[in-house]
Amino acid sequence: MIRTALALALALVLTACVASGPAPSPTVSTGGLRVAPQDPTAVIRPNFGDAKPVSFGGNGPERHEVHGIDVARFQTSIDWPKARASGVNFAFIKATEGGDLVDPMFRQNWRGAARAGVPRGAYHFFYHCRPAAEQAAFFIRNVPRSPGALPPVLDMEWTPFSPTCTIRRAPDVIRSEAKIFLDIVQAHYGQRPIIYSTVDFYRENQMWRVGPYPFWLRSVAAHPDEVYGGRHWSFWQYTSTGLIPGIAGEVDINVFDGNAAQWAAWLAANRHP
Repeated sequence: MIRTALALALALVLTACVASGPAPSPTVSTGGLRVAPQDPTAVIRPNFGDAKPVSFGGNGPERHEVHGIDVARFQTSIDWPKARASGVNFAFIKATEGGDLVDPMFRQNWRGAARAGVPRGAYHFFYHCRPAAEQAAFFIRNVPRSPGALPPVLDMEWTPFSPTCTIRRAPDVIRSEAKIFLDIVQAHYGQRPIIYSTVDFYRENQMWRVGPYPFWLRSVAAHPDEVYGGRHWSFWQYTSTGLIPGIAGEVDINVFDGNAAQWAAWLAANRHP
C-alpha cells in the first residue's frame, strides 16, 4: 500500500510538471526538415490534387516552390491548420465586392488563416457600376489593418454574368478607376496593393500601364510568361479545381514567382508592420 501510494504521488507530480510546461508546437515534414506550421515564413511543399489536371508541358506550377490559395464563400469549410500543413503557404481571402457586399466567410477565414500561421491578404472584387473611391472606402471599412497581413488586392475582370452590371468601359477609364482605388487603399494601409486580372481583361485594358504594381495573373492553360507577353508577375493562379486536405470542395491554387528565400524576402518587404 505504501509503495502504491508513493507511486501514485510521483505520478501526480510528474503529470503536474508536464501540464505546467510549454506545449510542444505541432510540426510537419518538409523534405526532412520539421517546422511549425504556425511559422508564416516556413515554406511547406504542397500536398495538393486537382479535379481537372492540366499539363503545362514541362513549364508548370510544380517548378515553383511556394504555393497558396485564394478563397471566398464558396469554400464553405476550411480547416486552416490542416490546409497549412498540406502546403498552403499564403492565402488571398475575398473581403468585399462593389460597395455593399461583404463576403460572409471573410471574418472567419481572416481569423482562421492567421491562427494557423498562413500569411493572408484581403481582396476586393471591383464592380464597374460604382465609383472607385466609393468601393475603396467600403473595403477600408471592412478590412482591418492587421499586423503581418499581405498587401490588399484589387481584383479587376469583366463581369458578363453579373445580374446588374455588365458594362465594359473604355481602357483609359478602367485604368483611371483602378488608380483611384489603389491610391486610396495604399494611403490607408501603407502597402503597395496587388492587382489581380485575367488574360482578356489584362490585354484589352493594358493593365500594365496602371503602374509598377505587383501583379497576380490567372492562366489555367499555359504558363503566364507565355500568355502575358513576358511581363512581370508576382503570383500565378494556375487552377480553379484544386483539391487540398482541409478544404471542402474545389479551390483556386496559386504560386509565388520565386524560391523560398525570395518568398521570405518578399514577405519581409511587403507584409503590414
